Amino acid sequence: MKPGQHSSDHGGAPAPAPHHDALHHHAPHHHGEGTGHHGAWARIKHILVPHSHDHSEAIQTAEEASSIGIRAAWISLAGMGATALLQIAIVWLSGSVALLADTLHNLGHLATTIPLIIAFRLGRRAPTRRYSYGFRRAEDLVGLLIGAVIALSAGLIIWESVRALTAQRGMTHLGWVLAAAVIGAAGNEIVARYRIRAGRRIGSAALIAEGQHARTDALTSLAVALGVLGAWAGLPWVDPVIGLVIAAVVVAVLVGSMRTVLRRLMDGVEAGTLDLIESTAAATPGVISVDQARARWSGHRLEAELDVAVQANLSIEAGHDLAHAVQERLRRDVPHLHRAAILLAPAPAGP
Repeated sequence: MKPGQHSSDHGGAPAPAPHHDALHHHAPHHHGEGTGHHGAWARIKHILVPHSHDHSEAIQTAEEASSIGIRAAWISLAGMGATALLQIAIVWLSGSVALLADTLHNLGHLATTIPLIIAFRLGRRAPTRRYSYGFRRAEDLVGLLIGAVIALSAGLIIWESVRALTAQRGMTHLGWVLAAAVIGAAGNEIVARYRIRAGRRIGSAALIAEGQHARTDALTSLAVALGVLGAWAGLPWVDPVIGLVIAAVVVAVLVGSMRTVLRRLMDGVEAGTLDLIESTAAATPGVISVDQARARWSGHRLEAELDVAVQANLSIEAGHDLAHAVQERLRRDVPHLHRAAILLAPAPAGP
């Protein structure tokens, strides 16, 4: 690269470099939109079935990732809503505290899914002069809301369980309670699998947390069945004790989910992420070394910055091509990467 020259993002006219020889290449990755779907059955299949990417293929565009997240949220909202309505009716008939605990947990999902959908849509907005990095962090803020709702549902479950232990009340319609528990377990597990799968595909901590929340509901629905068996055996205290067990599981899920959400809000990344970015960039022909790498999550997309050492006599055009080659390798090998800013600097002269 010629001394004292600096190239723009798209290879514009050279300009003086204030401190050292460098080329800064910074461009998001965009790809063409998918083809449309025609016909009633094709539209239904498009809504219910994720696009045909295998499990190891990263979603490359933020637009596609947001669409997958929104679709997963709406579908799971419908499933959770149907399950909750059924459980509310049977709680009213039976007075089961364990089933009430499970129902409150389901309602907590409904309360957090709509803000999650809003956050996904907000993340699609273009950056502004005030919010120059865009609005994807709204997704992580919704993750905090999800944590607050999970904590509230755990508190309500504990309250109702303690009340039932101190003033035991009989359960009725036990067959209906058992049926609701089995249906709730199946419905919640289906929703959990769909949410977690979609969340992992697009890298959304909030959507994965919601999926884990739903999986906890599936397990606790099965616990409700134990309460029914206890009532049939003449042990009414089993039902509120199961409610307390459910509360403990909910708290455990809360701790695990919030650890990831808070790490992302603090610009933390998963172990091995920087190692992958550095090794991928270093393997690009023409790169002498990667002096520094940084990465952070913005919603469900990764952003990275790399300081790369290259030959001192590299031209502006060759440096631009090299930075583009580094980006292409990173885009191919680093899941969920949205953009990478590559700063090229001359390698130190040898002794």
